[in-house]
Amino acid sequence: MRIFTAALATETNTFSPIRIDLRAFAASLLARPGEHPETPTLCTAVIPVGRAHCRAKGWELIEGTSAWADPAGLVAKWTYELLRDEILDQLQGAMPVDGVVIGLHGAMVAEGYVDPEGDLLSRIRAVIGADTPLIATLDPHSHLTQRRAEAADALIYFKEFPHTDFVDRAEDAWALLGDMLQGKVRPVMSIHDCVMIDVFPTSNQPMRSFVDRMFALERDRAEVLSISTVHGFMAGDVPEMGTKLLVVTNDDAAAGQALADELGQELFAMRGQSRSTELTPAEALDKAAALKGPVVIADMWDNPGGGTAGDATVILQDAMDRNLTNIAFGSIWDPVAVQICHAAGEGAVLDLRLGAKSAPGTGNPIDARVEVVRNLKSAQQKFGASDVPIGDATLIRLDGIEVILNSTRAQCFDPSLFTIFGIDPAMRDILVVKSTNHFHAAFAPIATEILYCSAGTPYPNDPRCTPYRLARRDIWPIQETA
Repeated sequence: MRIFTAALATETNTFSPIRIDLRAFAASLLARPGEHPETPTLCTAVIPVGRAHCRAKGWELIEGTSAWADPAGLVAKWTYELLRDEILDQLQGAMPVDGVVIGLHGAMVAEGYVDPEGDLLSRIRAVIGADTPLIATLDPHSHLTQRRAEAADALIYFKEFPHTDFVDRAEDAWALLGDMLQGKVRPVMSIHDCVMIDVFPTSNQPMRSFVDRMFALERDRAEVLSISTVHGFMAGDVPEMGTKLLVVTNDDAAAGQALADELGQELFAMRGQSRSTELTPAEALDKAAALKGPVVIADMWDNPGGGTAGDATVILQDAMDRNLTNIAFGSIWDPVAVQICHAAGEGAVLDLRLGAKSAPGTGNPIDARVEVVRNLKSAQQKFGASDVPIGDATLIRLDGIEVILNSTRAQCFDPSLFTIFGIDPAMRDILVVKSTNHFHAAFAPIATEILYCSAGTPYPNDPRCTPYRLARRDIWPIQETA
């Protein structure tokens, strides 16, 4: 068997002022054929997982380009078309192939393309023909469009939020491909539109139980090959934005649709119940100060993983005003401040302006006299089995507060963000992380409490107030009676 695999992924916050071009992919992951590292990287996990599967089965694996850019705003048209056409040319050159497994995110938007993933999948289908299996893995914070469903044989989404299962879902995709090639299954997709958009952390109830039920149904019902909750991505202004329920069955569309409708209606009944309790900065710091540390405060809406800059200073300013000490921030994106600190060197004391450069609603730049504690070149944090670059980075100290400054935008996934700078997270009273929920799995074991803080307005987190131009208006909570 000859199998082609590639990946092209990013998450587009169409309201973000930060644009993506080829440099953004190069800063995160841009691997040409054969260059992908053995460590999986979220949406590109199909590459290293595919290597292992093909070795075990004696298949020939043809690798195409693998590209991932950390979430931001629109992708430049020329960048998307260059990477798309690169992958398509590689596929055409590999023909004939017996199957294709592609890694996508599902919330990409490029200039001139509201559905790049649908565009790419349709073009792949045109190359390989109607009978060759085409499977894609995707992030659930994405858009499930009709064009994608028509082009692919199966779409498999991560189930967990935080996305701790991206390797497992890549394994599912390759296993399904094997079953298809042996003639054991014929996947059919059934979709229920939940007519809503919401936030579904699986670390909380009731979503935890809902996902556990999805796993049980896959295990116990022979006709069910895969179940996915497509959460949707509320910061993506596209026509098919919203939450959907996807069931993949073995050639049983009627059973699949009945189950998709049943689960989708259950999910709709849960609307508004899964989102974490959100505190103001004052409430979060008051509560954290009254508890024994380490208390983790998530600056949840200034999350680079949702396309924001990650440079908001609202919580930092409040902590400074309160004269808090033994508190560490991970991190604030400020390439200019990093460059200045690297030039000054470790141990230097200087006046520095940092943060709040990207957009309104992120607070004001901080002007302070700081000590440069540690400078790192090409730094990385962990996210499960992945290494996540944060670029050149600096740890500064100001009045008992430690702040990590990074030059490549990335949310905080793991305590390693702190430990690479010599900070023991367990010894801090408060840790402030920029992440909506991906930090949870790694920090929960060390945190005495986790608090979610809504600070400033860097992210469009209330669909009722978001100035959509393309998204439908007949979904909850935009339309309360939907």
